[in-house]
Amino acid sequence: MTCLGTLVFADKHSRRLSTLDDSSKKQNDSLSLAYEDLFIIPYNIIQDFSFTVQHLDISNNMFSRNLQFLLEFDNLKSVNLDHNKIDDFTVFPNMPNLELLWLNHNHIKNLYPFIKNLHRSVPNLKYLCLMGNVAAPSYLNGGDFCDYFRYRLYVLSWFPHLVHLDDRTVTKQQLFQAKKLFKHSLLENFVMPEYIKDLHNIVTIYSKSPMFDRQRVLNESNLII
Repeated sequence: MTCLGTLVFADKHSRRLSTLDDSSKKQNDSLSLAYEDLFIIPYNIIQDFSFTVQHLDISNNMFSRNLQFLLEFDNLKSVNLDHNKIDDFTVFPNMPNLELLWLNHNHIKNLYPFIKNLHRSVPNLKYLCLMGNVAAPSYLNGGDFCDYFRYRLYVLSWFPHLVHLDDRTVTKQQLFQAKKLFKHSLLENFVMPEYIKDLHNIVTIYSKSPMFDRQRVLNESNLII
């Protein structure tokens, strides 16, 4: 694993990258930027490692809602974001190939809509850790067994491909119970067709328009019902 310390010489807040030959860049599929007080990743590092890195450790930093830089890493399979400032409204970019995500000890207080948004962005996760967040109740943060079990089933209902959640392996029985207990509405992922949107807009305008304007609205719409 390549660490930021091996890439940088100079003061922490005025970094300059040391030179790396092409062969060393190609050999590194893991990159650690932990404990660097970062809220963005320096462009030089993205430029040098975005095509080779598969495992990215950016734990113990200050990352919050600006995570679009993750899209620059084309081959990411795992990301460690432990001890950052991820909260309920953090939305991850679309990363369908990501398999492992660590989010321990962040600022996530509510599972909804965080888990729903996370599923949209990283639907194929196999390993997910949320320990140390208020949204993940346990004996360590005042939760009881019922709270923990309900939390676990809710997460599994969105991520049926998980094989490991927090510190425990996912069982087939848990997946069955999650599917049975939490049945998500079909309308949650429904995308309204454009012609339905157009019809809705025309009806709205027609109902709010004065009588002498309604005929003009219908004539301009060319809508055949």
